[in-house]
Amino acid sequence: MAKADKSAEKIKDLKKKVKKLKAAMAEAGQGAAPLANPQPVAKPAKLVSPLAPARFPRLPMIEGVEFASGAAGVKYQGRTDVMLVRLAPGTAIAGAFTKSSTRAASVLDCQAKLALKQDLTQGAAIIVNSGNANAFTGRNGQEAVDKVTGSVAETLSIPRDRVFSSSTGVIGEPLPAQRITAMVDQLALGLRIDGAAEAAQAIMTTDTFAKGATATIEAEGGPIKIVGIAKGSGMIAPDMATMLVYIFTDAKIAPNLLQKMLTKQLEASFNAITVDSDTSTSDALLLAATGKSPAAAITDQRSAPARAFSKALGEVMLDLAHQVVKDGEGATKFVEVNVTGAASVADAHRVAMAIANSPLVKTAIAGEDANWGRVVMAVGKSGAQADRDRLTIRFGDMVLAENGWRAPGYDEERASAYMKRDNLVISVDLGLGKAARRVWTCDLTHRYIDINADYRS
Repeated sequence: MAKADKSAEKIKDLKKKVKKLKAAMAEAGQGAAPLANPQPVAKPAKLVSPLAPARFPRLPMIEGVEFASGAAGVKYQGRTDVMLVRLAPGTAIAGAFTKSSTRAASVLDCQAKLALKQDLTQGAAIIVNSGNANAFTGRNGQEAVDKVTGSVAETLSIPRDRVFSSSTGVIGEPLPAQRITAMVDQLALGLRIDGAAEAAQAIMTTDTFAKGATATIEAEGGPIKIVGIAKGSGMIAPDMATMLVYIFTDAKIAPNLLQKMLTKQLEASFNAITVDSDTSTSDALLLAATGKSPAAAITDQRSAPARAFSKALGEVMLDLAHQVVKDGEGATKFVEVNVTGAASVADAHRVAMAIANSPLVKTAIAGEDANWGRVVMAVGKSGAQADRDRLTIRFGDMVLAENGWRAPGYDEERASAYMKRDNLVISVDLGLGKAARRVWTCDLTHRYIDINADYRS
């Protein structure tokens, strides 16, 4: 082929490539529109965690629970950022909250209200905003909570002490309460029993996907349904509740028993996850039981129906907790850390969290590096009782180290191949006792820095 023909062919190929690139950019909203007909350029699609579920689950409707969501412009324009839930009279409520000494005004308000005797003849409500945490805002914080909850109470004709609020987002900025109160009437008109999915989207901040989970049990007299939604992506570490979580059930159950069941399930779910070792000021979990199920009332924690309900509640909580970790800011790996053979449960927990929170371990995982020496380091720094010569370390089903030395069958190539998986299991047996602990974490990537470096902007 002549040189001129080759050049023409190259130019032709180049033009084809440019045409394809322009088409792809236009489809993604990144290309400039034709000058003759200028159009606004769309923002690139938001990155979604590679660990995200394929779809939001189909959540059954819970009788006695109605949802509404809307855009108040608390921080961002053009996105839903407020959720309202109306709960029917007869609803029992339980809760768990962050132990931070700088708790947000909404957390302190919820704790104070739950300490009161609940009047189940009255309805109840939950209102949540994203974009602003209303934390470290002094006296203004409680005043803002009072304005928001007071507006909801008046609109829905329920007592103020039966209105619970949550706020999530930037710390230290006054909450623009008037933007929320201005739309309470609109939210009230939009309440509907099938609005849980939209509500889950309204409470997101740096989340890349909405989180939901459900379970149903067959009990004496009929089914009992449980539905939960959550938000959480960063500033996740166990100190209850490490995110915002709202769980609803139609079970008939008194407030004190509901609280006991919730507390029982915390340690193995929301107190067993970590993304970055940081605990938020605003974390809250509210559990509401409307009593509308046809099933018989649960009155004895030791009864078969109570055990079945508690198990199902734990499954919903663990599902939501796992989704939070899978949406960890910048996460590409979901990691289970199992510690066995500890001298005490406290020691097992210390070791598990030392591994799960270690930046060196987490960055090795991000780099798909089978660096089990960093696990050794984390065990040693944990402060738990440990003996080098009794340690056994596994990645998946592979024994990498034992008896104070690298395992005789250690295969670097096989270990490296294992690290390429999305879901990983790191196991450590301390060889000192029978106590165990299981926690979940994710890797640490540069995306985490990108997200948090400009969070306020």
